[in-house]
Parts: sequence; structure tokens; C-alpha cells
Amino acid sequence: MAKTIRKVPALNASSMADISFLLLTFFLLVSNMDVDSGLARRLPPPPQTEEQTTVDVQRRNLLVVLVNAQNETLVQNQQGTQLYANEAELRGDGGKVALKDVVKEFVLNTQNSALLPELSEEDFGAPIGTVPVTAQHVISIQNDATTSYKAYIAVQNEVVRAYNELREEGSRKYFNTSYEDLTEDQQGQINNLFPQRISEAEPKNYGGQ
Repeated sequence: MAKTIRKVPALNASSMADISFLLLTFFLLVSNMDVDSGLARRLPPPPQTEEQTTVDVQRRNLLVVLVNAQNETLVQNQQGTQLYANEAELRGDGGKVALKDVVKEFVLNTQNSALLPELSEEDFGAPIGTVPVTAQHVISIQNDATTSYKAYIAVQNEVVRAYNELREEGSRKYFNTSYEDLTEDQQGQINNLFPQRISEAEPKNYGGQ
């Protein structure tokens, strides 16, 4: 008798595309995406013309914050120079004055020091009224081209923290409540009282200097 050859039935692969899609959707939903940390910063509006204006800043009004290639932070103004070797020292550990406190002293100049930004009286409306402020102060953040992102962000965080504390303290003083609980107009008054005057320069090859 002749042998009967049985044919292997073909597999039904019509549902493979649906299964692949479901697996892809599952992994997208359960996977964790790494997101870079950083600061939310509103960019200034674009200039109306192509002409660039050079601003002449008096030396007493300028606080330079330089992050070098070794991720050390050099803070310099007319009062002197402070070197921070790491993030812990930036926060005030190891007997160092915290960077945020250096910035706050620079912005306020409560003692009207000739080595700190010049004070001028401005009217910010009720209930703040007319108070002396350092309207022309500038904090210049500079970094080396090889500075690590983490070190640069740590410096930015401390500078912005100083402004946040100043605004919180101003809110408590003039409105007897926290900054977050102020109305939009009241927050605008506090922002005008303590504007973030931060200049960020293009990275350069400073090396360890």
C-alpha cells in the first residue's frame, strides 16, 4: 500500500500584529522614562530689532559665579572671593557661607555697603510703599565648556533659591502670608521688589582657573 503523506496545517498568524501592538502598549505604560532635572526658566521675549545693546554694569553691582572644569564654584564681587569645592559647600556645609546667603546679602545690601550694589528708592505701591532696592544688581553665572550638567544646575538652584527666599520673606513682611497664597497682582509686586536679574554667559574654556 502507498503511504499517505499528511500535510502540516498552516499556522494562523492573523492575530500576531494585534498581540505585538498590545505588548508594545504594555511596555510603554509600565516603563519609567528618565527625565533630566533642571530649572524652569521663562525666556525673555525676542528683540524687536537686530541691533544689540551693550549694558555697562558698575563693578559693585556685579556678582560673578563661575563654575570651572573641576566643578568648583568661584563667587566673586568687590567684597572678596569665595570658593566652593562641591555641592555640600554650596549649601553651607563645612563652615562655608551658603551660596544662597551670599546672593541674598548681595541683593539686599541692608548695610548700604559701598562694595555691594547701589541702593535707590522705588515705589512699589501699597502696602509695600517706597523702599530702597538694588535695582541695578546683576548675578553673572558662567561655566567652563567641560563643566558637568549636575554641577551647573546645583549652582543655578542655589541662586534661584535665594530669590525664592527673598520673595517668601517679602510676602510675609508686607502681606502677612506666604508667596503661594498671594493674588497674581500681589505676586507681581513682590516679583518687582525682588526681580531675578541673572545673566548666563556662553560656556568657555576656563580650565581650572
